Amino acid sequence: MEEEKIAQGTYDFRNMREDGFRYVDKTALLYPLVTRGRDSFFFISRPRRFGKSLMLSTLECLFRGERELFKGLAIDKMDYDWKSYPILHFNFAGLNVETLEAFKIDFRSYVKETLTKAGCEWNDADFPGANFSRAIKALAAASEHKSVVILIDEYDAPVGHALNDIKKASAIRQELSNFYIQIKNNVGAIRFMMMTGITKFTQLSVFSALNNLTDLTMDNRYATLLGYTDEELEANFSKTLHRHAEVMGLSYEDYREKLRWWYNGYCFAPDCEEKVYNPYAIGQTLGALKRFFSGTWISSGLTSIVFHYFANNQLVERDYENVRRITEEDLNVCGLENIHPIAMLYQGGYLTIKDFRDPYFTLGIPDEEVRRAFNTQLVQKFAQKKDNDYRNLLCASLAEGDVATFLGRLSDLYAHLAYGPQEDSVQEFSYQRILYVLLTSDGSFRVTAEDRQSHGRADLVAETPERVFVFELKVDGTPQQALDQIKEKGYAEPYRHSDKEVHLIGLSFDGETRRLTGTAAEPL
Repeated sequence: MEEEKIAQGTYDFRNMREDGFRYVDKTALLYPLVTRGRDSFFFISRPRRFGKSLMLSTLECLFRGERELFKGLAIDKMDYDWKSYPILHFNFAGLNVETLEAFKIDFRSYVKETLTKAGCEWNDADFPGANFSRAIKALAAASEHKSVVILIDEYDAPVGHALNDIKKASAIRQELSNFYIQIKNNVGAIRFMMMTGITKFTQLSVFSALNNLTDLTMDNRYATLLGYTDEELEANFSKTLHRHAEVMGLSYEDYREKLRWWYNGYCFAPDCEEKVYNPYAIGQTLGALKRFFSGTWISSGLTSIVFHYFANNQLVERDYENVRRITEEDLNVCGLENIHPIAMLYQGGYLTIKDFRDPYFTLGIPDEEVRRAFNTQLVQKFAQKKDNDYRNLLCASLAEGDVATFLGRLSDLYAHLAYGPQEDSVQEFSYQRILYVLLTSDGSFRVTAEDRQSHGRADLVAETPERVFVFELKVDGTPQQALDQIKEKGYAEPYRHSDKEVHLIGLSFDGETRRLTGTAAEPL
């Protein structure tokens, strides 16, 4: 079988094809977009490192007519015309936004560099937008087909990176609007335009002024345009998948199930039929072939928008695994002054679509990689601590079956929780929620909240390969009452014959002070 060369740091179409890296063929999905004619103005938002740049580099090669790079791909067998067009390709991800003035200087310099590389004249007396408009006209007039292709990657990055200062972010948004409005002013000279980003800032001029812009973000037909489906994974990486299963000492079926749990959970449309894997996570995982799964996409850095969320907003203790009654409007960003926090988490890739019942979405955390990283952030916010030592020691003691030490450390943790006037929205399930977040952030446990049993629901069940811990929580009750309920309702019975140690744990809380006031534990 042909060796599978897997890219870990190269996400440029030309380089991947020329250097023999595996390219997951998305050209059949691109075909109806690139053959639509002049009414071809598209936008799509996806989380960071989801293949947006690779898609744009694919489109660039396509519109340059470089058919040799597409041999063996789906579009090579279709009736595409392979015409060549002048291309203006921008990527705004790396611009300096430390100050507004720094942004203006860097933005102007970058646009100038891009336009002059494309063979366009630059007038220092004019603003970037005026030079952009003139370049579109000049390139189109000089081209054989009298039109130009525009590709814009990370169109929103400067605004997102500046959200810690709303006044500055708003000023940057206005600068970008003055630039993007030139697309509307030159519609007749543009053969195709694709714009990508993480966040849909609806007040940017490209959305309010370009009335023929097609938003693909939640289009069911393009739900798998970015990311890998299970079928694509098997078709492109089968040899490496089998090798990795051997490295991990798992049967192939168990390995694939675990891979899905870790990296496959994204749904980008109301009625999408298939979840997709994060492509960066797959590249890093299959490229490294470690003996365990670990954070990949998440460890390459939180998006600025999520940094801002964690730093400047109260974290309402809600169930992020099951965020209900969210509308599509909630997921867009209008005014920068009052951004819906769920929109930040969704567009940043920390939540995804779990269900849709018109007009409401249910969102949840997509996969285990994101769950662990996200819950680590929540624990740090709850406990107002900057390191993970306390969490690691606490969870390690439970995983090793040292329940007494765990309960002592847990009491200390709850004593440090940041409760106060701002936490009026804390609900009764907060106690359970914090325990769930704590245990899932560590990675040692498979945790189920509200574990359904025939006679009711255990508040929380945490499992390791050796042990099962069944928790019941009581507010203004006693820990013994909690233990008695576990026994009376038979919450632990499904685990009695599992060949694992089974521990029953009762916790009691003071509803007024919200402190952990009593603990009790015993083996089954």
